[in-house]
Amino acid sequence: MRLLAIVFMLGLGACTPVAIEQSGSAPSATMQSPQDIPPRLSQREAVNNFEFVVRRVEPVAEQICSTRSQQENCDFRIVVDSRPDQGVNAYQTLDRNGRPVIGFTVGLISEARNRDELAFVMAHEAAHHIRGHIAQQQQNAALGGLLIGSLAQALGAADIEGAQRIGASVGARTYSKDFELEADALGTQIAAAAGFDPLRGAEFFFRIPDPGDRFLGTHPPNADRLRTVQRVAAGL
Repeated sequence: MRLLAIVFMLGLGACTPVAIEQSGSAPSATMQSPQDIPPRLSQREAVNNFEFVVRRVEPVAEQICSTRSQQENCDFRIVVDSRPDQGVNAYQTLDRNGRPVIGFTVGLISEARNRDELAFVMAHEAAHHIRGHIAQQQQNAALGGLLIGSLAQALGAADIEGAQRIGASVGARTYSKDFELEADALGTQIAAAAGFDPLRGAEFFFRIPDPGDRFLGTHPPNADRLRTVQRVAAGL
């Protein structure tokens, strides 16, 4: 399977780039110290792991999408985004024909320390599509723009379009934390169904900065995400 396509953002992606640190802010009871983090894999190992994970996770995600969602298109396209400025990131978007796309940057593939981490990330992104988060986010943005724009107009503001843009941004972010936790929950199920360990996969959280609980932040605290994975995994 050849996966060396470059994807550019054609829709509203569900996840934002993250910067990797050697010691992230995970719950203190389970946080790994830098010496406990496995070393980075060789390029060959990383590529082999990625191709193996895609072969295992993609059909499971498509089957769950077909049977448990209202999505018209469950034919995932998995791509590698080789643009050098994209850092460590994975995202889900849609192409011009509405086909779901899951993109991995080279940095993320290189940063993953095992197949379980890659599988969890891929399952998480697939879950965004299955749950219909892009459409919901676009609806929230449109509603936010309409409400704030109408308020600005009623108050006699000069820059109505600027107010609408702000409202759209706020609307898009309003439920983004809930979307991430929903994707973590369903992603846990997908990864496990594909034969991977989602708890081991969630160790990826140990190496990304903790966003905390910032107002209108796009991602929930790492501790909340880890607890979601643990809760769902315990019920499998």
